[in-house]
This record gives sequence, C-alpha cells and structure tokens, in this order.
Amino acid sequence: MDYTPQEVQLLTKTLPGIAAQLRGTLANMHAALSSGDTPDTCILRQSYYRLLRTVTNLTDASLLAEDFPLPKQDMDLVLFIDDLCRQAQPLLEQCDLTLCADLRPRHLIMGFNGTYTARIFWNLLSNAAKFTPAGGQVRVTLLQQGSQALLQVSDTGCGIAPELQDTVYDRIFHAGRMDPPPHGLGLGLSLCRCFAQRQGGSLLLRSTPGQGTCVTVSLPARRCGAAVQDVPFHYAGGFQPVMMELSDALPYAGFAEKNLNE
Repeated sequence: MDYTPQEVQLLTKTLPGIAAQLRGTLANMHAALSSGDTPDTCILRQSYYRLLRTVTNLTDASLLAEDFPLPKQDMDLVLFIDDLCRQAQPLLEQCDLTLCADLRPRHLIMGFNGTYTARIFWNLLSNAAKFTPAGGQVRVTLLQQGSQALLQVSDTGCGIAPELQDTVYDRIFHAGRMDPPPHGLGLGLSLCRCFAQRQGGSLLLRSTPGQGTCVTVSLPARRCGAAVQDVPFHYAGGFQPVMMELSDALPYAGFAEKNLNE
C-alpha cells in the first residue's frame, strides 16, 4: 500500500513514539497491581494487557511503511500452529466458543518467521473470537496448495458489510471507521497483511454479513535453507503473548492469577 508523506510520518515516528512513552507508564501500572483475584483486580489486569497489546501494535506500525523481508527459519508449520491452537482452546472455551483445528498435512517443514507468524495467528483468532457470539465456532485450517501453505481462520460471527471490506486495512487513517473500545485502533489486519507480505506471502479476507468471516494467509511452502535464526523476542514484555493477544476477547475472569502463571 502506498502512503502519503503525512501517513509515513504517523506510522514511522508518531505512533512508535507514543508507544515508547506508554511502555514506561505500563511498567509502573503492572508494578502497582495487587495480587488476588477480586473482580476489580482481574479487570485491571485485563486492562493492562489490552493496553500492552495496543502499545505493541503502535510499536510495529513503522513496519507498514517499510519494505524489507523478515528473517526466516526452517520449522514445522503444522506443529507450530498446532501448539498455538492448544494454547488457545481453553481460553476460547471461557468465551463459550468452540475452536476446531483442521491441520491436514502431518508435517510441513518450511521457512517462516515464528514471531510474526504467531502474531498473525493471534490477531486473526482474537478478531474471530471478538465478533462471534457465545455458542459459535472458530475454525483454524492449515493446508498445502501447490507451492503455498494456506492458513485460514474462519468464524460464525456477525461478518463485515461489503462496503467496509475494502477499508479494513486503513482504518487507522479514518476515525469514522474505527471500532469502539475495546476493538482496537484498526492496525491489526494491516499488520497481519504486512507480516505475511514480508515473508513473501499474502492475506485475503472474505466475509458475509450474518454468516461470518474467513481470512486466508498464504505463505511460500519452501525451505529457506539459511542459517538465519528467528531471534527470540518477547514482544509481550515477558508476559504471556496469548493473554495479551486475546485480551480484547476474553472475559475479565480469565485474568485470574492462576491463568497468568500457567
């Protein structure tokens, strides 16, 4: 996507600068949180994780205006996604949602960036959970189609109106298109598409109002053959990424101490 100079300034300077200022405040907030699992304490923890998620997305906004490949490492994408699904399943149960995983190849060794592929997964899963009513279903599908690995996250939620589907990637620049809290700044899908493209892939969204949404991420299913390591980076500040990424979707009771310490 081509950005105006003003939009580039916003993405590369303004938003990351705001994020840097907020991180210090968040550190103080976390230090002040008391132990225990009263409703108020759980709500405060959830609010902390929501803010942490927002700050993380603001920090990554600069990637939208850049064009460089992400480092890759040869790993088994099937085992990688299966592990993420296993982490997510008990949490989605708290939302009264059923998570169905259909991972068709037994193994798929290919080059991908683990950190940012996980970010894609969690963001799409969070969107699906937020907009699917209790009793609904979220489905994760992984298959190989020719030279591409296709990761799909679909739901039985409210769907997106046709006239809004072309704007889901640029809502950050249009205040009238932003969702009300806690549904974010409108950066999530833009970042997911960016993370896929930086790995040589793509992202496609299909949605039918009243029936649900399906997002398909395509990544090259080939080994990178390089010795580049995906350097571990705890973008959640050492806290559980799954709790941060799903903080907009989970009920506040999910932020009891026992869930955060597992």
